[in-house]
Amino acid sequence: MSDFEAQLRAASLRVTRPRLAVLAALRDRPHIGTDAVIALVRADHPTVSHQAVYDVLRVLTDAGLVRRIQPAGATARYESRVADNHHHVVCRSCGVIADVDCAVGHAPCLTASVDHGFVIDEAEVVYWGTCPDCATERMPQRSASSEGSK
Repeated sequence: MSDFEAQLRAASLRVTRPRLAVLAALRDRPHIGTDAVIALVRADHPTVSHQAVYDVLRVLTDAGLVRRIQPAGATARYESRVADNHHHVVCRSCGVIADVDCAVGHAPCLTASVDHGFVIDEAEVVYWGTCPDCATERMPQRSASSEGSK
């Protein structure tokens, strides 16, 4: 039995080709969008409909096997890293997303300064900035002629 089959069975879900294909698409591609998941699934299973992939993503998210993230102004993305409470950093320029572990200790962000009586079980922190590639592109390039005149 594969790891994916075991995950599905542990979540009391039937093992189906679309579910296995979606889990495989997410395995090595964190923060992937729905369209990319559909393309990857349909590359191997052309008869799987768009709606089936949407349904599988919802079922896997509801079962806790997949995490749906949607930073403000961005399309929904999915990841299979669900075993911890981690956060994300998003590039304002290109939209690339990377994982960020909690800053200190064991999930310190789950201890809110004021919880208003809520039992907190998850925290979503999104850091915004510019990724290294976009930052490099924004840096003014010095031309050889301007360097030679100094």
